[in-house]
Amino acid sequence: MAEATSETSIAQHIEGFLALLASHASPATVDAYRHDLVALCAFTERRDVTNPAALDTVLLRTFLGAERSRGLAPRSLARRRAALSRFADYLVKQGVLADNPVGLLRTPKQPSHLPRPVDVDALARFLDTPHDGTPLGVRDQAILELFYSSGLRLAELAALDLGDLQNSRVRVIGKGSKPRQVPVGRRAQQAMAEWLGCRSALAPADELALFIGQRGTRLGHRAIQKRLAELSVARGLPEHLHPHRLRHSFASHLLESSQDLRAVQELLGHANLSTTQIYTRLDWQHLATSYDAAHPRAKRSPGSKP
Repeated sequence: MAEATSETSIAQHIEGFLALLASHASPATVDAYRHDLVALCAFTERRDVTNPAALDTVLLRTFLGAERSRGLAPRSLARRRAALSRFADYLVKQGVLADNPVGLLRTPKQPSHLPRPVDVDALARFLDTPHDGTPLGVRDQAILELFYSSGLRLAELAALDLGDLQNSRVRVIGKGSKPRQVPVGRRAQQAMAEWLGCRSALAPADELALFIGQRGTRLGHRAIQKRLAELSVARGLPEHLHPHRLRHSFASHLLESSQDLRAVQELLGHANLSTTQIYTRLDWQHLATSYDAAHPRAKRSPGSKP
C-alpha cells in the first residue's frame, strides 16, 4: 500500500516542474525530461514511495542502477541523471529537499562518439542543386543555407521571427534562454531575400514566424527534420542529413579554415570551450600547431640567443 502523506506527491511535483520548464525550454527538451522522470515515477511507485522527501542519494542510485541493469545505454543513463538533478534542484527551491542528492552520484562514462561533418565539397554540391522554384522550394533552400551559414540549432531556427533577421545577422535565443547575434553569409542572405519575397504567398498578415508551412503557421521541428531528410535523398546526397549535422559541419569547416576556436565557440553559443573542442573534433595536432605558431618560446629556434 502506498505511504500516506498530506504532501504533494512525486508525480504532482514532476508535473509542476515540467510546466515550469516548458516556459523557457523547447518542446523536445520538455519531452525528454518527461520521459526520464516518468521512469523515476514508475520506479518509486513500484516501491510504494510517493513522498518526494524520500528522494535521497541511496534511492536515486538504486534507480539508476536498475536502469543500467535493464540495458540502458551510458548516454541515456547520463541523461536520466541530468533530469534527476534538474528535478532535485526544483524540489530544493520548493523547500521539499534540503539539498540536491544527485551531486553525490557519478555520471556514467560516455562512449567516444562524435558526429561526422558532411564533406565540404559534397555539401556545396548539395546546396547548389537547383530547386523547383515554388515558395516551398525557396523556403527549403533558405532553411538549408541558414543552418549551414550560421550553425543554428534546430530549436533556434524554428523559433525565429521576422524581426530576428537583420540583413547580415540573425538574433537567436540559445540554450538557457541566452540571446546571441550570429552572422549570416552572402549565399544565405540571397536565399533569405528570395524567401521573404514569396513568403506572403503562404503567410497571413499577422503571422510573425520566419519559416512557415503550407497552412501558413510556424514550421515545427519534425517538419524541418523531415524536409532535410527528404532533400538529402532528392538531391542525391549519399548520407542522412539532419539539422545537427549541418550545425556540426558549419563548426568543423569554419574551424578548419579559421583555426579560431574561441570565435567558433561564440558562434555556436557554447558556454564552455571544452564543448566546442569535442564538438569540432579538435585534436592534439591542431593544438600543437596553434601553439607552435603563437607561443613566443615555441617560435624561437633552438640555437637562437635570448
